[in-house]
Amino acid sequence: MIDRRWRASVEQGLEPVGRVLVRAGISADALTIFGLAAAVATAVLIANGNLVWAVFGLIATGIPDILDGSVARQSGTANERGAFFDSVFDRIADAVILGGVAWHLSTEGSQLSILVFAVLALTMLVSYERAKAEALGLSAQGGIMERLERFVLLGIGLALDILIPVLWIMLALTAITAAHRFVMVWRQATPKAVGKSSRSKRTPRARRPRRISRVSS
Repeated sequence: MIDRRWRASVEQGLEPVGRVLVRAGISADALTIFGLAAAVATAVLIANGNLVWAVFGLIATGIPDILDGSVARQSGTANERGAFFDSVFDRIADAVILGGVAWHLSTEGSQLSILVFAVLALTMLVSYERAKAEALGLSAQGGIMERLERFVLLGIGLALDILIPVLWIMLALTAITAAHRFVMVWRQATPKAVGKSSRSKRTPRARRPRRISRVSS
């Protein structure tokens, strides 16, 4: 939701930063790798109970995800390989960070680790729904709990040391987002009502051209 409304404006405002990074020889893939490294450091901080420092780690993880698209455009390297690389590393980063949360909460009860696992499973489902929809030439963007919202909520939970209530909120909102995307794709994929005589002659629907993007959620 926030991502859809504000990301384009933020990326446009950061275009000068992207140009500086390109001139410095920093590639979009390098930013993606840095984001994953920041995610690993953040997970370690969370696992060790350094929750306030972990908030800065989350910020360091999220900033490259905003800048890499601008750098790819400025350097003329925006392509499907880069989009795939970015998407896979984002999923790894999400899993690593939530793994750190699970480790931190494991001392408070095994059932809390299951809660983190449930949040992670729904997070991956939301991302998969979008990826599969785009592979079919459909759209599954949007929802009230995309990657930016997850980072914001988790940052609040870390800063205020209220991880457990925040995780329950994330679980509920991510489940709603997964259901929303499922219904969205289901409606797009449902064939329009046609006569029986024309059904046998119906040809497969052509895929829509996909726009190359390093955004994943």
